[in-house]
Amino acid sequence: MKSFLLILFSTLALNSVCSSNKTSDTTHHSPDTTNQTPLTTHQLPDTLTIAMTGDIMMGTTFPSIQLPPNDGRDIFCDTKEITLRADLAVGNLEGTLCDGGTTKKKPGPNCYAFRTPTKFGPRLTEAGYDFLSMANNHANDFGQFGIETTEKTLDELGIKYTGIKGRVRTAIVERNGVKYGLCAFGQNTYTVHHNDLSTVKATLDELRPQCDILVVSFHGGAEGRTHTHLPHGHEFFLGEDRGDLRTFAHFAIDNGADVVYGHGPHVVRCMEVYNGRFIAYSLGNFATPYGMNLTGVTGYAPVVEIKIAPDGTFLEGQIHSFIQQKGKGPRRDNTNTVAREIRNLTLSDIKGSPITISETGHITCQ
Repeated sequence: MKSFLLILFSTLALNSVCSSNKTSDTTHHSPDTTNQTPLTTHQLPDTLTIAMTGDIMMGTTFPSIQLPPNDGRDIFCDTKEITLRADLAVGNLEGTLCDGGTTKKKPGPNCYAFRTPTKFGPRLTEAGYDFLSMANNHANDFGQFGIETTEKTLDELGIKYTGIKGRVRTAIVERNGVKYGLCAFGQNTYTVHHNDLSTVKATLDELRPQCDILVVSFHGGAEGRTHTHLPHGHEFFLGEDRGDLRTFAHFAIDNGADVVYGHGPHVVRCMEVYNGRFIAYSLGNFATPYGMNLTGVTGYAPVVEIKIAPDGTFLEGQIHSFIQQKGKGPRRDNTNTVAREIRNLTLSDIKGSPITISETGHITCQ
């Protein structure tokens, strides 16, 4: 492992190349100086790898039984190599892990209440997940019972989670001597809300001194194939304010976040590097073999693998292309259709971006 001075020199050099819009080494942090001091005093690895995915709902028993065969053991067969090798693997748990309970949602063709059996939980650890957001519009599908059972199941599996108001607000995952701080924000009243920037800042201020790398998850944005583009300002959908996601993501980074990843629109969206920190605005549906429309862009299911420096600066990344198959889950897309979609959306929606995404999904600094 290289000396500390060599790591420091390399990191400063990368900052000058990859963060052309960064005015100082600390502009991404809160003015509070406690947010500017790395937690770890010992030597960190030269690079850290984080794998990110979107919505995970492995199957449901409501309103009817719609479960993949073999207790879901094949859902992640094409993707788990990537999530297992990462230093940190994160996603969004879209629904509950529970074996009973009742929902206030009425059965019907447009009913979306997700209840995945707890016996499917081990599939998440087998795929290498370290953290899952619960700050989404399906965590409360089966009320308090569903939330508590989901949390209990994840606790037993050793998977960290956050996002439900009044419950677990922050999490720490330690891997290879590196402490990753994690938090999640959503659009529903029972979640820690991303529109409440004072709470967002308080959460980040609490977490930043406890970790080396701070990762923020959010669930927001309008839904469906007509909402792939990232608008400016607030998004409204089904009468709800689904957030001003550009402002939120930039605010999170300005207040200490190193990586921000989003989900909620059920389609992929653009990516950005802001002040040297990586943002994925939506990673779409990832492992949702039943209960969701998977035709066209709604079936795009990337795994985004990024490498960052020990101070959180983005170095490079790879969009691994997968497309979901009904009843099976994400399967490899050898045509790189998914990567090209994200590339085109980024070119369209992020003007003057310091990153370049190749046709095959390689993400580099200009």
